Amino acid sequence: MDLRYSEQQEILKKSAKDFLTKECPKAKVRELENDAKGYDPALWQKMGELGWLGFNIPEDYEGMGYSFEDLTMHIEEVGKNILPGPYISTVVNTFAVVEAGTEEQKKDLLPKISNGNCILTLAWLEENGLFDASGITLKATQKGNDYILNGAKLFVDGGHIAHNMIVVARTKDGAGEDGITLFLVDAKAAGIKAEVIPTIALDHLCEVVFKDVAVPAKNVLGKVDKGWAILQMLIRKGSILKSAESFGGLQAVFEMTVAYAKERIQYDRPIGAFQALQHKMSDMWIALGTSKFLLYEAAWKESEGEPSAREASMTKAYINEAYKLITALGVKLHGGIGTSSDHDVPLYYRRAKAADTAYGSTDYHRELVAQQIGMK
Repeated sequence: MDLRYSEQQEILKKSAKDFLTKECPKAKVRELENDAKGYDPALWQKMGELGWLGFNIPEDYEGMGYSFEDLTMHIEEVGKNILPGPYISTVVNTFAVVEAGTEEQKKDLLPKISNGNCILTLAWLEENGLFDASGITLKATQKGNDYILNGAKLFVDGGHIAHNMIVVARTKDGAGEDGITLFLVDAKAAGIKAEVIPTIALDHLCEVVFKDVAVPAKNVLGKVDKGWAILQMLIRKGSILKSAESFGGLQAVFEMTVAYAKERIQYDRPIGAFQALQHKMSDMWIALGTSKFLLYEAAWKESEGEPSAREASMTKAYINEAYKLITALGVKLHGGIGTSSDHDVPLYYRRAKAADTAYGSTDYHRELVAQQIGMK
């Protein structure tokens, strides 16, 4: 496996960096944290014009048709520069439409997503806090040509500004994987109420309540009662891409910390000259290298269509912890300024805490790895 970026990937990385440096500096990031929407619609449209929102959409549906590995590299740069809003959520959940949608669903949604006219999110987790199939209790009951949804979902990314949601519901009694169905739901349909939940990252996750929400049967994504496999695919791909975002963030913090350690003078020499701090930064460098190898092995396998569930979970479990470790060390090594809301390091520190549960927590993915190696 060659970890070097191709010439095309280097161009894509530079393009993303230049765009975000100009259009979304850290002052903009702080502004959007406190904005009711949590994203900039004008910036979103520019991203659509650049093809970012159609990165993984086939060209037949007005997308760019790039590989999963290309997308991973792109998301890495997005994470390095920080981009608030439902970008990763929209990109990841687009895979469900691409891989499981009917031709009608694809023709309707994919061009809208690619052009910046549709924000797509996933309504999956519930108040029980379970990531496996037993955690799905939101009911979908068939009534004529519709399904009626009742229940609530938590941590729905951008649920208050989304145009469409992929809602994970139970259509058969029980707690197993059989009986779970995915629905494409108009996020503004009657009976849906979305409320932003306060979080450490100020990332506009929502509680979404569904009360007698009617969804046409034609909006079933995949087959009735067989939606768990689609959700597993989203968790797998989402784990890799969320890890790519985190990997970009931990790179940024490492670079800031090394630069600061070379400039900050204490006892007549740079603090980076002290062995204890050198060892801490060595730990950061080792975590960085390990994260890159795990991430791009998983992305390469996913891109090539090879089995990648184990690698995706290994990546998510490791990078979850590496991101928290590196950002915590970054704060400590910056000293008092590292705790200031005016400094950039805390922006990443808060995101590292929040990234842990997206597409499965560290412990959840450790359990999946244990299953993959025959321990369960």
